[in-house]
Amino acid sequence: MDSLRSQGGIQMLLTAEQEAGRIVSAARTAKLARMKQAKDEAEKEMEEYRSRLEEEYQTQISGTEQEAAAKRLDEETDGRIQNLKESSSKVSKEIVKMLIKYVTTTGA
Repeated sequence: MDSLRSQGGIQMLLTAEQEAGRIVSAARTAKLARMKQAKDEAEKEMEEYRSRLEEEYQTQISGTEQEAAAKRLDEETDGRIQNLKESSSKVSKEIVKMLIKYVTTTGA
């Protein structure tokens, strides 16, 4: 009878050990699933943050490029205006001379 009891006790211990193994395995699987989910969520958050920063950076660059283009256009325009003023001042002296010559020679 003792041998039956000890075999029953051993069988109970083996069953309990197997059940404990299943519980530990299920806990590991659940832990890995939670870790994978946390990793996926973290990657998603990082990608959203990276996208937001990239968008802000592109907006900044775009504004800076527009400002630079406007400044360059202003400088080019000022240079052309200055060239026109210089050219007109040279030509105006010649025109005055030509008019004076014309008036003095044709009027006589």
